[in-house]
Amino acid sequence: MFFGIVFKFVLLLTATITISSAQQARVLTGLDNIDEYADWFANKQVGVICNHTALNSEGVYIVDVFKKMNNVQISALFGPEHGLKGEHDAGEKVDSEKEKSIPVYSLYGKVRKPTPRMLAGTDILVFDIQDIGARFYTYIWTMALAMEAAAEQGIPFVVLDRPNPINGHTLEGNILEKKFASFVGLFPIPVRHGMTIAELAMLFNGEGWLKNGIKADLKIIPLKGWQRGQWFDQTGLKFIKPSPNMPDLATAIVYPGLCLLEGTSVSEGRGTKQPFLQFGAPWIKAEEFSASLNALNLAGVRFTAHQFIPHSIKGMSSNPKYEGKTCSGVKILVTDRNAFRSCKTGIKIVETLHRLYADSLLWRAGHFDRLCGSDKIRKTVIRGGDVDSLMNSWQKELKHFKKMRKKYLLY
Repeated sequence: MFFGIVFKFVLLLTATITISSAQQARVLTGLDNIDEYADWFANKQVGVICNHTALNSEGVYIVDVFKKMNNVQISALFGPEHGLKGEHDAGEKVDSEKEKSIPVYSLYGKVRKPTPRMLAGTDILVFDIQDIGARFYTYIWTMALAMEAAAEQGIPFVVLDRPNPINGHTLEGNILEKKFASFVGLFPIPVRHGMTIAELAMLFNGEGWLKNGIKADLKIIPLKGWQRGQWFDQTGLKFIKPSPNMPDLATAIVYPGLCLLEGTSVSEGRGTKQPFLQFGAPWIKAEEFSASLNALNLAGVRFTAHQFIPHSIKGMSSNPKYEGKTCSGVKILVTDRNAFRSCKTGIKIVETLHRLYADSLLWRAGHFDRLCGSDKIRKTVIRGGDVDSLMNSWQKELKHFKKMRKKYLLY
């Protein structure tokens, strides 16, 4: 009897310690910590750049968080690509609207930078959107342009930080070349930058990259409990898909490389429930393609032959490539996410496609090069050059970037 009581006590103590450890390990976002900075917003008209991901860990929307604060009014909301609710297709223009009595200005429609008229009456501008950790994900460029606008109007700019979901250690890809700057890459950072949204804001500001070298009056509300090596599923936070075709962390892990397929005539899996995790085209031979990819022995990944039929899916994709047609290709399975290198994998996939199906593969050259931030990848693939040597040549640039970013790291 005594030993039974002791055993139950040990189990209870162990469970308590486990729960306590889990609570201690839980990551708190900037929005979770906003009450500690309430004096920044007191008696202010606050403009908020956000979307549906701007929830605290209790699921409370940023608008409702501000409404509970004393003497704080929201002057306007600003929505990025995909809109305030994250329901619009990639690249689809979004109109301005109204959210109850609050004006909602689109930053992915007629303008991509808040205008002085939009900012009239705003005392402080806040940014809170979950990024995905890849250079061509447009939310970071919405932030950069909004920082410029705030600086030009003399308005303080506050970033509520959120985790980089694909960890803050790994850097991948080439540094963007200035002549390829666009809204899928404005500044010279690698494809996979390993920084949080607030760290990027500090980098953009500190390096003088905003228009005419203007500096924003930048304020940061940091994360608590986040460590650089963490993936999103280790944070204790709920993954909310930040855009229609980013349904989960598995997709985010492959996205920095597989997004390159958008610049080709290969379906990247839009129009299915597993975009970027499967890809193909009617002219691909699935078994041949998967065997060729597996023969590359790329770290942390395997490929299986697969077929799928893209369809328009409400809230995800309208008129996808090869709609209603059977696409042969592969499914990608990441077996070791720490060893997996998405950018390298994406480039090797494109190289293999060209080697096997050069007569069928078409390039959306302008878009492909914008995604890459360079035309060197496409040109090297087309001429049958040494892609591995090209990727190795980026290491010096990455080393320089890593040194530069060090002074902006918060965690």
